Amino acid sequence: MMRRILVFFVICFSAMTAIGQAVPAGFDLLNYGVRIDADKRLIVVLAALEMARGKSASGADEKLINTPLSDKSTKFRDQLLLDNAGLPDELRRRISLFVSQYKKSHPAATDAEIIAPFISMAYALTPVPELGDPVITNDLPGPLLDVLDFAPLVREFYRRSAIGSKLDDYVKDYRAESDLVLRPSAREMVSDLLGYLHTRPKLIFAERVVTQTQKGKGKSSTLQKVETREHDRRFFIVPERLAAKSSINFLNIRDDYYVIVPPDTDLSFSEVRRAYLQFVIDPLVLANAKEIDVVRGWVKPLLDERRKADSSVTPDVFLAATRSLVAAVDVRQAEFTRLRIATDQARHKIAGLKSAAEKEALSAELKKYQQELADESALRLFEDYEKGAVLAFYFAEQLKGIEESGFDIASSMKEILASFDGARETGRVAASADARKRALAVREERKSQPDHRSIITENPVTTRLIEIQKTIDAKEYPKANADLKTLLTQNPSEPRIYYNLGRVAGLMAVGIEDPEKQAAKLLEAKTAYSNVLRNATADTDRALLSLTYVALGRIYEFSNEPAYAIKLYDEAIKIDDVRGGGYGEAIAAKQRLLKP
Repeated sequence: MMRRILVFFVICFSAMTAIGQAVPAGFDLLNYGVRIDADKRLIVVLAALEMARGKSASGADEKLINTPLSDKSTKFRDQLLLDNAGLPDELRRRISLFVSQYKKSHPAATDAEIIAPFISMAYALTPVPELGDPVITNDLPGPLLDVLDFAPLVREFYRRSAIGSKLDDYVKDYRAESDLVLRPSAREMVSDLLGYLHTRPKLIFAERVVTQTQKGKGKSSTLQKVETREHDRRFFIVPERLAAKSSINFLNIRDDYYVIVPPDTDLSFSEVRRAYLQFVIDPLVLANAKEIDVVRGWVKPLLDERRKADSSVTPDVFLAATRSLVAAVDVRQAEFTRLRIATDQARHKIAGLKSAAEKEALSAELKKYQQELADESALRLFEDYEKGAVLAFYFAEQLKGIEESGFDIASSMKEILASFDGARETGRVAASADARKRALAVREERKSQPDHRSIITENPVTTRLIEIQKTIDAKEYPKANADLKTLLTQNPSEPRIYYNLGRVAGLMAVGIEDPEKQAAKLLEAKTAYSNVLRNATADTDRALLSLTYVALGRIYEFSNEPAYAIKLYDEAIKIDDVRGGGYGEAIAAKQRLLKP
């Protein structure tokens, strides 16, 4: 058992995404406030809505709620309806009447928009099986109050239908589907965003509460005491098969943040990014609330002006600052990541070009792509500005300094707010006009040529590795191994392929009981990692090399060859603390081996 644990430790360290951007070793979402699991309350509420039926204009029987779902989720809906075919007719009629009346009062709403307040209602109820109403309702938003009377029907549906006996099986299926795409993409999303911000989320909120105690009988004997109460802050990603395809519902209930998504959602560039950023950024802005006064005089008139065109714009300066920072981080991180990947791919590609003309063409293409990214960012920031994120341009400019310095944004927030200059910011939107015009033209061009790819971003090896990564995520290791070897025959000098071959061999070793067969598979992993170093060039990603040295060091350490393992860790340390590399693991491993 100990041997298998050690092997698993080796393999877990070397896990990274197919294009060479690493999720840190031992990355546990719980350490960053993230929990991924289905919610039984939500399943029951949405299942109850699925029972509603009505008549079409032609008099035919039809479902009242028919949100667009993926193929897998559509099959689940069919099974759900079959499981509950015996629902009492009078209960189905009352459910149908409620849903029909609600839809009539919201004639322009899509089915996805119709179910949104019901999703909020699910989180106001107590857990299954009680599904009780909230104790306090006066602070609930209006849309939720409009559907709260549906709660008694939900409770009756739970008691009188087959849903209670099926829930555990449903949740098990939700989890299995989430593990294929949702969970690995969540790890990548969280790692990328926190890596960009060089921070960790605050998972504890300390609240100062004034309490009173009676020392004696008189009023004057009342003592006041200030207590500090700590609350956990949590970010829930909730897979839900009955949530509309490509839709995201976001709720913030005190210190808990919820995003509800279909279980096959890839979070890499989804709106869930912004929800998680809000979870990270809210306490940072709150901790610097006094500094908001610096920007208040400039922001308030702008918000008042924006509200004339859009009543949904918040009048609250604090909220506007938070949303502006969330928007700026989302836009800047996406541009920063795409440019870094494109630059890395261009370096790899230029090494294989022979003529000066070809190299100049590639450099010109990279420069053009860089300009397109900057223009698109300007347009996205302007779109957020119009929605009330009036500080988005300012924060985006300040984030460039963090990108270059590597400072933790938490330690930089006070300085960022204090250095605000309203006179300089006044002209920033106008200055972005040309960039926005170019970005709009590029967007229109992409609509007419959806399959066009830049020579910078087009990389068949990267594309294939991304596809193979899905096979690895599905734990189909023999197939992934075969696909990687096929790719290797076409690209025999590509270090990333060898690295992934090493990963897969190690993952396969974890499941082998026979010590000799396990050792053979680890030897295969070691050979693949060694080939990464043999095929490395001056342009090979330094993070990839760093991780390779540490992965090899782990294998030698496991084989009881500590001296050679230390040499490999030293090589990783020499590469320095590059983003996505194994520097920290190398330091820790070396210290562990040098202890007496």
